[in-house]
Amino acid sequence: MGGSRYSPKHFGGHGLQNRPKFRHLTARISILLPPPPFEPDGFMKIVVVFSYLAVFSFFSLASDNATASTIKQSASDLCHPPQSNWYDKTRTYKPFETVEACLDAGGRLPKGISLASLDQAKSSARASSDAMAGYHRSAFGHGWDDANGDCQNSRAEALVASSTTQVRFATDRGCRVVAGRWVSAFTGNVIQNASNIDIDHLVPLAWSWDRGANKWPDEKRVRFANDPVNLLPVEASLNRSTITI
Repeated sequence: MGGSRYSPKHFGGHGLQNRPKFRHLTARISILLPPPPFEPDGFMKIVVVFSYLAVFSFFSLASDNATASTIKQSASDLCHPPQSNWYDKTRTYKPFETVEACLDAGGRLPKGISLASLDQAKSSARASSDAMAGYHRSAFGHGWDDANGDCQNSRAEALVASSTTQVRFATDRGCRVVAGRWVSAFTGNVIQNASNIDIDHLVPLAWSWDRGANKWPDEKRVRFANDPVNLLPVEASLNRSTITI
């Protein structure tokens, strides 16, 4: 296998979920995610990570949308910004572009919301936007790395490690994987053509950039982007699809 660190025997007939190094997944990304309320094992660790990321992405999108949303002045003169628990429930209202405009028109803020807290939320959103403005994929290296120089880059090693059968290479050198047997962790589909596989990051690079990776040395970012613990083979068609929340 050209010096690959893993072989199909690590996976039995169940693919990635039996990978031994997944026992360390939560610990390896603990700097980025809070610990789950229980200790999952095997495939459940993928579910836990994606659950955290999905929840974070949802609330990040909600926060971004809330910044530009209409302020709703209810019949009781309460000025509901998107952060208000009653925002979605308020169907009859007078719209304002800003909280200040609503207050100037005689409105008042709901209990638990203050101008200071709203300003703090806006500052956090601006800081996050400024950090993401500097993100570029090349900050984590140009393509997949071959750290041990065995001609198999981290993509090839991930494909070798997660295939439930012996993989087939493009040449006798055993560098580029062209075929194998991969079971999708998301759909259960069996994929045999390596060109139909993308290698995804369990902790996305852009997400990590916004949470401290922008301050890492270049070498550390490259290691992170190629760390086998953070790599997951997925269907290319699914990985490249647009999902609307």
